[in-house]
Amino acid sequence: MKSGKRSSAGAVVLAFENDCLTVPIQSILPVRALGSSVKSSRKYRQITASVREVGLVEPPVVVRASGQNGAFLLLDGHLRIEILKDLGFDQVECLVSTDDEAFTYNKRISRLAPIQEHRMILKAIERGVPEEKIAAALDLNPSSIRRKVRLLDGICEEAVAILKDKPCTSAAFEVLRKMKTLRQIEAAELLVNANNYSVAYVSAILAGTPQAQLVETTKPKRLRGMTPEAMARMERELARLQEGITSVQETYGQDHLQLTVIKGYLAKLLGNARVVRHLMQHRPEFFAEFQSIAEMTSVLPSEAE
Repeated sequence: MKSGKRSSAGAVVLAFENDCLTVPIQSILPVRALGSSVKSSRKYRQITASVREVGLVEPPVVVRASGQNGAFLLLDGHLRIEILKDLGFDQVECLVSTDDEAFTYNKRISRLAPIQEHRMILKAIERGVPEEKIAAALDLNPSSIRRKVRLLDGICEEAVAILKDKPCTSAAFEVLRKMKTLRQIEAAELLVNANNYSVAYVSAILAGTPQAQLVETTKPKRLRGMTPEAMARMERELARLQEGITSVQETYGQDHLQLTVIKGYLAKLLGNARVVRHLMQHRPEFFAEFQSIAEMTSVLPSEAE
């Protein structure tokens, strides 16, 4: 959320009015239409259950409509406003923005990671909120809340720190807890490096884990559809993959710097008409490659930008 912006004179201008304002819902004008399937979505049901059980946690964001006395444009909170209408509310407390940059709020949405949700539920329970009330607020079964409470049982602190803001599912944690501490850390790093938090991938890591690195060292690994020979092969392949990742991490900084320097040098080289003419006449394949490198907007892979 924006706390402020600077005017042309350099003074800080507040992004919101000082106080929240209670606004009639009929005076709030949405800036976008909700899809026809929204009301049947799980997200809609969860927010409805939360509002019904604990009230509105996050106020909608509005801005005063220019030239329309008493009217407001809705910048953020379209689902919440629609739910309040369905529940029979006729007014709502809002944050009043001083500008109309609606896109800013939508771009800053951050989904709650499973570990963060786990900690939020634990805090609520510590404060005396019954599990049943939490379940009702999140539109979940009480058994689901109990599973979320036990999410990190058997998971080492180092692995938790690595995955604290990652979309790692409870099923993935079920697989991780079958591994010993050091292997959990290695597995967590592999998940992050691959940007893959699926159960299938963490199960593949389990299949490639030596028996001595499992919690139950005497119990043979059994994965559906995989023979012992295939699992042994996966262990070897995964070990090579980890060595490769470690090697890349060790040289990444130096390689990145060299590529940046090369990119700058080639851009300068291609600024010379005589060089360009020579390459086009004698080495057109080099020219195409040099041009591609010089025109790169970033030396980082697209998913890392």
